[in-house]
Amino acid sequence: MIASRNTGLVAAAATLLAAAPLSAIFQTWTWLIQCAIAVAVVAGVAALTRLVRAPLWGQVLGMLAALLLALTWLFPSGSELLALLPTPSTIGHFADLLAGSAQDMRSYGVEVPDTDPLLFITVLGVGGVAVLVDFLAVGLRRPALAGLPMLAIYSVPVAVYVDSVPPLPFVVGAAGYLWLLVTDNIDRVRRFGRRFTGDGRDVDVWEASPLASAGRRLAVVGVVLAVVLPLAVPGLSGGLLDRITEGTGNGTGNGRGVGGSSGRIDLFASLAGQLNQSEVVDLVKVTTSEQSPFYLRYAVADELRPNGFQARAASGRPVNRDLPDPGERVGPGVQQAEYRATVEVTKSLSMSLMPVYAEPVRTQDLNSNWLYDPNQQIVFSNRESSRGRKYSFDYIRSTYTPATLRAAKSLPAEHPLRRQQTATPGPVPEVEELVRGLIQGKRTDYDRVLAIYQHFSANNGFTYRLSTASGSSGQDIVNFLTNKVGYCQQYAAAMAWLVRSAGIPARVAFGFTNGSRRDGDTYTLTNLNLHAWTEVFFDGIGWVPFDATPASGVPGSTRSAWAPDTDAPEPSTPEAGATDSPSGADSSAGPTGPDNADRDTDSGLSLGDSRPTEQAPVWPWWVAAVLALVALLAVPALRRRALRRRRAGRADVAAAAAVGDGPPTDDARVMVVEADPGRARADAHAAWAELLDTLVDYKVRVDLTETPRATADRLVRDALSDDAEAIGAARLLGRAEERARYARAPLTGEPLPSALRAVRGALSSRADRRTRLLAAVLPPSVLQRWRIALADSSGRLVALTTRMRYRLLRWNPRRLLADRAAR
Repeated sequence: MIASRNTGLVAAAATLLAAAPLSAIFQTWTWLIQCAIAVAVVAGVAALTRLVRAPLWGQVLGMLAALLLALTWLFPSGSELLALLPTPSTIGHFADLLAGSAQDMRSYGVEVPDTDPLLFITVLGVGGVAVLVDFLAVGLRRPALAGLPMLAIYSVPVAVYVDSVPPLPFVVGAAGYLWLLVTDNIDRVRRFGRRFTGDGRDVDVWEASPLASAGRRLAVVGVVLAVVLPLAVPGLSGGLLDRITEGTGNGTGNGRGVGGSSGRIDLFASLAGQLNQSEVVDLVKVTTSEQSPFYLRYAVADELRPNGFQARAASGRPVNRDLPDPGERVGPGVQQAEYRATVEVTKSLSMSLMPVYAEPVRTQDLNSNWLYDPNQQIVFSNRESSRGRKYSFDYIRSTYTPATLRAAKSLPAEHPLRRQQTATPGPVPEVEELVRGLIQGKRTDYDRVLAIYQHFSANNGFTYRLSTASGSSGQDIVNFLTNKVGYCQQYAAAMAWLVRSAGIPARVAFGFTNGSRRDGDTYTLTNLNLHAWTEVFFDGIGWVPFDATPASGVPGSTRSAWAPDTDAPEPSTPEAGATDSPSGADSSAGPTGPDNADRDTDSGLSLGDSRPTEQAPVWPWWVAAVLALVALLAVPALRRRALRRRRAGRADVAAAAAVGDGPPTDDARVMVVEADPGRARADAHAAWAELLDTLVDYKVRVDLTETPRATADRLVRDALSDDAEAIGAARLLGRAEERARYARAPLTGEPLPSALRAVRGALSSRADRRTRLLAAVLPPSVLQRWRIALADSSGRLVALTTRMRYRLLRWNPRRLLADRAAR
């Protein structure tokens, strides 16, 4: 009992350690405290049930009841008895929490806040795993199988985490599993007494054999190689632009902004539940007085590290106070106009950033918990979420002419902004050579930026596609510039990198395009409108947007006088300071756009028009699933029918036949064909086997120790007492099997198939409807035969494993040394 208690405690601790990967998806550690309470209660009740020597099923019921009490105490509904005992209202409250968890999983993402629905589903899952682990490791003494539910916990962050899950929590969980295995092994050794070497020396239970030590060393080397090799070989590790989700993300702008105390949020991770759907999800509704607004922004990434663009920690003043006047820092030639916008964020979008147009000057309906960072031009909060909020703000829209941008001087090399916003992870020869060729002969910053911007055009081979091509350079920036296939995040990040390499400050911005769902002055922005673009800083002007992504791939793409559409079939010269309208951009981004055929429309990131993506009908899949299920269920019945037909075919020719040339006369020749005794015995055995299977199908007890005559008599007495035909048929089958087993000459010439049909008909008429249905659809005889075959196969496998282990032990280093010493 002490060993069981120790193993139970280790099983509980291993469950908590296995839950360590969940730390990657929660903002705080509340989940761990609540899970620890639930697991402790389950482990305590399990120990008590074993102390009173309860059966295994009683232990499981006790643990489930303990989990229910723990959940009731942690997530009360207010209607519990004695503040602890659950009531029907408590169960209804739990159902509401489960429904709320599904909604929160669609709305939030890593790292998620401590909402009751998410905490409830986490504690329920970890507590359920604790019950399974205790049942397998302590109840069934199969600790190796306990790794399966532990692994199920690890699959949760793997499924929802956009980037790779941090390795440390997985190592902690693996350590817990190994601890459980070692504890069980030690317990098994102690049950058999003390260990000794070949020369009689006592061996401590923790001392491993040389072979086990060698195995552990090989395992460590294998794990190290499995981790290091993908990082060392180019093309096998996650590349740089794939990890720009440190500042961006997948598809049409999968990225991260900043906010909260960490300075970053996982925006597109939080949208993963929506972006991975093929349906269109409304995220933001914006009404603006501007006729042709630019993109609605929410975040920027301006720190380029070896692992990609990242967002810096934001800082600023409350938005309900006076905001900086953007007109104070711009020079002549910049046209500015003030507009008003109202934004309504749906419940499908939750983040600590607030979508706004660039350069807001006044806000309404936002409290002091929302701050404005004038450097990044973002609104963020350390305490609140944008989910379901509605607010208004006034903003300045700045437009520029190419002449104005050409007049801007380059920032001095020692300027802090230039040092910060032109930093790159290190020189990349391919990038440096490309930039030198593009900016050669360009005298102004704007001309250099424009040359880089125009490089990402269809004339140079660049195309928009969600499914990118891989490369072998080991650097995704080089792969993208070589393959020239990608989506907005890659275009924005690549252009920002090239502009920085030219010595000009640049960063990546994230937000929404205008789309085409417009009702008057109101735009409805969906997950299809998520986007990323590049912003370049010009002295005396500020941050100027450049969208290098092909307009044909982006609905609502907006082009400007200073950054025109390089792929437009007929270049147009807009008026100074004007921008192309979203409707004009949509004409190139509709379903007939050149890149639409290459889009992965199932990802939820495809940029077609703003209408919901037409999905393939679901009913064929349901029909196929139903047909597959029916076919699977029909396998036992088909197997039974085939076996019955094969046995009947044997008995059809059991009787001897007489063959003549004509009417029997004195002169007629008569040829007599006698039955083959071997064939007659085989037919009798087949008929008897079919009778036994029929008895199993109709739930009549079969005793293989009885003689055929005793079985037939019992069948007549118990099931065929009033059916003369069936009684005669049963006795005939018993007599035929008895003669086939024990007599020198078997019984021949008897209608065994008709006898089988008579017995089967009698049994079927006396059976209830459920028994007849199971006999026809899921014959118990077939299922029983499969179970026996599986058990036999398992036994043979165990025997084979034992023989192989015995042969390997002959080469045990300890045994070899002992044999040498004995000589």
